[in-house]
Amino acid sequence: MIKAYFVDFYGTIVHEDGEVIKKITKIICDTGKVEDPLDVDGFWWKDFQTMFMNSYGETFETQRALEEKSLVHTLEKFSSNANAKELSEMMFAHWVKPPIFEDSHAFFEKSTLPIYIVSNIDRSDILDAIHYHDLHPAGVFTSEDARSYKPRKELFELALRETGLKPDEVIHIGDSISSDYKGAGALGIKALWLNRFGKQVPEEVDSIATLTDALNWRKR
Repeated sequence: MIKAYFVDFYGTIVHEDGEVIKKITKIICDTGKVEDPLDVDGFWWKDFQTMFMNSYGETFETQRALEEKSLVHTLEKFSSNANAKELSEMMFAHWVKPPIFEDSHAFFEKSTLPIYIVSNIDRSDILDAIHYHDLHPAGVFTSEDARSYKPRKELFELALRETGLKPDEVIHIGDSISSDYKGAGALGIKALWLNRFGKQVPEEVDSIATLTDALNWRKR
């Protein structure tokens, strides 16, 4: 029997950072040597992901630290004289006050089950964002708490351990197939891919179009 929801936060409850990334990319292009803005995006993302995937346990670093490091590397790569710390602060100004999806408050209000947030982010930043939108989850578990990022198992294991729930008693909802759907599924947690933008759904992936769709899904 399903007893709770585990829910991703950025990209699921609130918007991701796409718009602020566009602004930062433009600053790098304007202050550096760039032929194609896509080159900046590609290098920055690959550099961040490499550090991100290797950040766990004793090697763990916070999201803020990783973002600033990846920006330093990107500025060096494209000979930009922009300030990495200032650009990083632009990103985290978004993280603490992100726009919220229209259905998120309804999901919290209508759910008869407790909702726990399970997110790849630093704890203080997500607590600020939760407070900003007056959300009231039953609990919050972050990568900083687990010293590990999804899709690795440690964050999901922490959430299960702290809630006293078993994998088959939880539905995890998130917008990332790799981090959320496959990460949760690897531990036997039922997962739903939140496909807000009508992307093609891979075979054998259970998807929903809105958060509130999950309220009916568990009754099937």
